[in-house]
Amino acid sequence: MAYDKDTTPTTPRRLTVAVVGPGGVGGLLAGLLARAGHRVICLAGDTTAHALRTTGIHVRSSRHGEFTVPVEAGTELREPVDACLITVKATTLDAALPRVPAPALGDALLVPFLNGVEHPARLRSRYRPGQVAPAVIRVESTRVAPGEIEHTSPFAEIDLTGDPVPRPRLDTLAAAFAGAGLTTRVLGDEAAALWAKMSFLAPFALLTTRYARPLGDVRVHHRDELTALVAETAAVSRACGGPADPAEALARFDAFPPGTKSSMQRDAEAGRPLELDAIGGALLRAGEQQGVATPVAAKLVRELRAAGH
Repeated sequence: MAYDKDTTPTTPRRLTVAVVGPGGVGGLLAGLLARAGHRVICLAGDTTAHALRTTGIHVRSSRHGEFTVPVEAGTELREPVDACLITVKATTLDAALPRVPAPALGDALLVPFLNGVEHPARLRSRYRPGQVAPAVIRVESTRVAPGEIEHTSPFAEIDLTGDPVPRPRLDTLAAAFAGAGLTTRVLGDEAAALWAKMSFLAPFALLTTRYARPLGDVRVHHRDELTALVAETAAVSRACGGPADPAEALARFDAFPPGTKSSMQRDAEAGRPLELDAIGGALLRAGEQQGVATPVAAKLVRELRAAGH
C-alpha cells in the first residue's frame, strides 16, 4: 500500500461542500469545514434541514473545543459544489442518494464515508466513476439532536483515495480537510485503504454485536474466535489487495480500552438497523469471490440474522 505524507497546506482554497446526512460524522465534518471558512450545504430531511438553517451546527469536541457555526441546509442538491460528502450509514444509502441527482452533482467529487468495501462500485454505477473518491474516517462522534454533535475521541483522521480520480482533485479536498483540523492523508491504493479498515472493523463489529459485550470481554472470553476471525479477514483482505497481518491486527485489538463498543453493537442496543450486510455480508461475498474460506464469519452472520438482525 502506498502512503503519502499528511496533507498540511498553509492556504487551502475556499470550497463549496455538500454533506448528505449531517449526523455524528457528517455534522462534525460540516461544522469543522464551515468554521474553517468553507461554504457548507447540509442535505437532510425537512426537520433536520430546518433545524440547521435556524440554529446552525453546535459541536462539543475534546479535540476542537466547543463552537457553533451557521450552515446552509436543504433536502436536495440544487446547485454545483466542489465536493459532496456522503456520511449516512450503509443501511440508508439508497434512501439518501435521491438527494444528490446526477445532473445537479455535475463534476463534483462524490466522497462516501461508509463502512464496507462494496459501495464505491454501487456509486460508480450511478455517477461518473472518475468523480467517486472513497474516504475512511477514524473518529467517535455522535449526533445527540439535529445540529448537536458530540465528538468524544481525541482524534479525527481521514484517508482519502479513489483510483480513477485525478490526484490534484484529491489533494485539493485533502487540503480543505487538513485546514479544518482533520488529520488527512491521500492514499494511492483504493482497495488497500478500504480493506485496511475492513480488516479491523469486521471482527470488531461482528463479535461485539453477536455477544453483546464490549471489546475487552470479547478478547478475554472469545479469544479463539477473535483470533480465527482476524485470520479469516486478513486472508480475504490479502486476496483483495489489502493488508494482511493477523498478529498486528490482534495487537490493535488488545490495545483498545476494554469498554470499547462497535457502532454496530450500539445500533443493536438502540434497536436501529445494522450494517450487517455491508460488513459481514460483504466479507462473505469477497471470500467466496476470492476462494477464501470464512467459516467463522459465516457462523456469526448466520447467528446475527437468526436473531432478527
